[in-house]
Amino acid sequence: MNIKINKFLTSNIFPFFYMHLSFFIYCMYPVLGKIAAKYNCFSVQFVLIYCLIIFVLFIYALIWQQALKRIPLTVAIANKSITIVWGMILGALIFKERLSLKMFIGAFLIVLGIVILITEKDKES
Repeated sequence: MNIKINKFLTSNIFPFFYMHLSFFIYCMYPVLGKIAAKYNCFSVQFVLIYCLIIFVLFIYALIWQQALKRIPLTVAIANKSITIVWGMILGALIFKERLSLKMFIGAFLIVLGIVILITEKDKES
């Protein structure tokens, strides 16, 4: 079991997993912001949720920096567009927002672009 975990941690996949975990965490701040918007500005609930937002962004920054140690900046920034897809998914799941066909097509194109970028980088290596 430990051998499998060590192999994963040293593989080329782990930095991308780490990076996408940071993007998912990053996508939580607008969700929390939308929840905070339901409360009066500077109410106790509003302030507590915004403190949580600051904490979430702090965790995101730590994970993002670790990912940048192992992934070229050009690849990392291009992958950040996946946050649009995460935002769509979270909006639909948490706030019951409707997703249109255009949104699905856009999400598909984003994922396709990331796949093309990653496979292109693999060919260059």
